[in-house]
Amino acid sequence: MIRIKRASQSPAQKDGCRIMVGRVWPRGVSKQRLRMDVWLKDIAPSHDLLRWWSQNSKKWDEFANKYREELMDKVEFLNQILELEKEKETVTLVYTSGNIEQNNAIILKEVLDELKS
Repeated sequence: MIRIKRASQSPAQKDGCRIMVGRVWPRGVSKQRLRMDVWLKDIAPSHDLLRWWSQNSKKWDEFANKYREELMDKVEFLNQILELEKEKETVTLVYTSGNIEQNNAIILKEVLDELKS
């Protein structure tokens, strides 16, 4: 099972393997508090895409498509997450965005779910 969770939410036993999928560590939060097992900052959207998104925040679908394209060049990281899911049964993708409806973890989870089917 692949889940998503905000970094501001407390870690839980049911999270399984916790993977930070943001490029930047959340400010003011200790590594002990977040209890991450893996930090895959290279699976996050590129700096250029994040910059574009900050200037075009109303274009969610276009951002999602561009990020999906980037993910196709990051197959080794996608496979790493899928392997961790097989080993641990549950993987939680932890994101730092304040937007719970539009963030990279949502798109990443969709891509991972598609790869599994």
